Amino acid sequence: MKTPDDAARRRIVNRLRRARGQLDGVITAVETQADCRDVLTQLAAVTHALNRAGFSIVSTAMEECLADPGATQEREGLTTAELEKLFLSLA
Repeated sequence: MKTPDDAARRRIVNRLRRARGQLDGVITAVETQADCRDVLTQLAAVTHALNRAGFSIVSTAMEECLADPGATQEREGLTTAELEKLFLSLA
């Protein structure tokens, strides 16, 4: 049976794959000298997708930390301050 962690991981991987597809579109647009507006629109979509993936990763870590602080810190060595710093690095 899949755990909630597996579901969260699957959603994050899907977001990253979507971002990779969007980035491929940006690269193609630049290579074919597409309209600047279109390139920037696609680039903004990639940035948004990557940010969402990052927020999901930090959010999942925070949820795990709240559920079982000792296990998360032991497994990943993350403190609450480090999670906060990672979260703010995405902003």
